[in-house]
Amino acid sequence: MSRLGLLANPWAALAMRLYLGGVFVYASIYKINFAAEFAETVASYQIVPELLVNPMAVVLPWLELVAGLLLVAGLRVKAAALVINFLLAVFSLAIAVTLFRDIPIGCGCFSTLDPAMGWTALLRDLVWLGMGTYVYAYDRKFQLERNFLVRVKES
Repeated sequence: MSRLGLLANPWAALAMRLYLGGVFVYASIYKINFAAEFAETVASYQIVPELLVNPMAVVLPWLELVAGLLLVAGLRVKAAALVINFLLAVFSLAIAVTLFRDIPIGCGCFSTLDPAMGWTALLRDLVWLGMGTYVYAYDRKFQLERNFLVRVKES
């Protein structure tokens, strides 16, 4: 087996896909149930214009939930991985900007009671971004659309 073959392991991609999907589903639940508190967290980053704070606090958790569920279910994996990677890139940028501006707030990732974020939150999101990229590139195992759904062939 070549070196690339060892690095491009579909079983590792499956494990990462399930993990990331679970993390995003878990992270979305609190935010959906407590949208007002999440809106306060979004506002505390001081990045989003005030007019967009509430819409973002409502839409973002649902986007996380749907993308996470798609990853776990193995449906539209590439699209879901792209959405999650985009979200992780935005989250990483927001965390980095907030850390450089020395604003002492919690991440708001899993609840509004998170301790003040530090560089480990940024590192964690960057690792997850790498995992999402790996899933996008190498995931081929147990995808429902590939194994169970009928595809329409173009003529």
